[in-house]
Amino acid sequence: MTDSRDSLDNRARQLQVETHGLDVIGDAERKGTPRTLFWPWFGANVSVLGLSYGAFVLGFGISFGQALIAGVLGIVFSFLLCGFVAVAGKRGSAPTMVLSRAAYGVRGNRLPSVVSWVLTVGWETVLCALATLATATVFGRLGWGGGTGTQVVALIVVAGLVVVGGVMGFDLIMRLQTLITVVTAVLTVVYVGLVADHVHWSAVSALPAGSAQEFIGALVFMMTGFGLGWVNAAADYSRYLPRTSSGRSVIGWTTFGAALAPLLLLVFGLLLAGSSRTLDAAVAADPIGALTTLLPTWFLVPFAVVAVLGLVGGAVLDIYSSGLALLSAGIRIPRYLAALADGVLMIAGSVYIVFYADDFLGQFMGFLTTLGVPVAAWCGIFLADLLLRRRDYDEGDLYRPHGRYGDVPLTPLLLTLAGTAIGWGLVTNSAASWLGWQGYLLQPLGLGGTSGAWAYANLGVLAALVLGFLGALLLSRGRVREQEAREPSRAEAAAV
Repeated sequence: MTDSRDSLDNRARQLQVETHGLDVIGDAERKGTPRTLFWPWFGANVSVLGLSYGAFVLGFGISFGQALIAGVLGIVFSFLLCGFVAVAGKRGSAPTMVLSRAAYGVRGNRLPSVVSWVLTVGWETVLCALATLATATVFGRLGWGGGTGTQVVALIVVAGLVVVGGVMGFDLIMRLQTLITVVTAVLTVVYVGLVADHVHWSAVSALPAGSAQEFIGALVFMMTGFGLGWVNAAADYSRYLPRTSSGRSVIGWTTFGAALAPLLLLVFGLLLAGSSRTLDAAVAADPIGALTTLLPTWFLVPFAVVAVLGLVGGAVLDIYSSGLALLSAGIRIPRYLAALADGVLMIAGSVYIVFYADDFLGQFMGFLTTLGVPVAAWCGIFLADLLLRRRDYDEGDLYRPHGRYGDVPLTPLLLTLAGTAIGWGLVTNSAASWLGWQGYLLQPLGLGGTSGAWAYANLGVLAALVLGFLGALLLSRGRVREQEAREPSRAEAAAV
């Protein structure tokens, strides 16, 4: 009887709007084990968009073997960074962009919070738009429409699912992600089985090898497309785990859950794209819808389900974290209103992509690379700060401008600005005309300029990550030791 009552209480709680915002999660509310992190991370990354990354990475002009190595390294390493960031959530009980205040200061942290907010809103917009385009493509093939009317209805449904999940919060998201994981995993396996005969190894193995610069460019693109797009949100779910949870298990389950589906999908996506130049080109225009051209008609509706659910799974996590990032940037509204405001922006951006944008892939790659640079710098600084700490975060001082973490320390901000300036000088995005100013360091450093061999290696992302990490490791050691020498403060503090 007690078990039934507990189950009913849990279901009721899952249907309530989460009241937590930037506040610390109390010990009484911390629950679960590191293993539970598998579900949200797998559900957010099991999208069939992973198949399209096969075409994206081959677009760098490299062979199947090079693309496979670049993909595996990029996916695993970038999600391993997420695993390390997730440990901070267990140690600090607060959202990622609040824990970042330990490195950046309480109000100095508003700079990376704004960048984080833009990145997550951008990602949720892209995923919502792709789900809309995929649905319209499927309906068009079935003869049920597929035009503007279908796109409008699809956008309303997809956006509604994402916004409701983001507004309701953690408990509903965890339950939703479990459902998405099971359904999409099963239907994706069926998809792979149905299109396996379109793989032609002779064509795949004949793809010519690319240069070292092209390989590095593909590697960095995979990093920005996967783990570096999630690092700024990686502690938002681990903060609900008990403090006694194993740090190694948190890293392992986060990395495993996030990387498993993309790795499997990438391999098959490479085989499909390498087998057909037509499919390879079509993916650039409609990354999800192009995959339907290989399917029998009877599986189009199930494919639409798996495509939409997979993309919604990622967008829900993004809108939840974007709301938290907006609050961390200094906006004083309830968490659910922040998520709702981000949902409005997501819908507006999706309308532009679906109805007005001509070139999806070029703009998408430009967006990932441009924001990937400051996020990489932030990630390096955050991880160095975490590595230097021997004690858990002082949760009260995370909210006090005059506490141990300070208000606006200059060192991390200058490192971020320097890493971003150097990083943008070492990347190019020729397909996005509004980013033509980038790459300004390639010529002075003897790397061939914006049309040379290193132009598309995207070295700037790696440079920002390394500069942020090493710079913080060398320059912040004394500051961290001084902070940890102080007596613990009261945990209670008003959210800032």
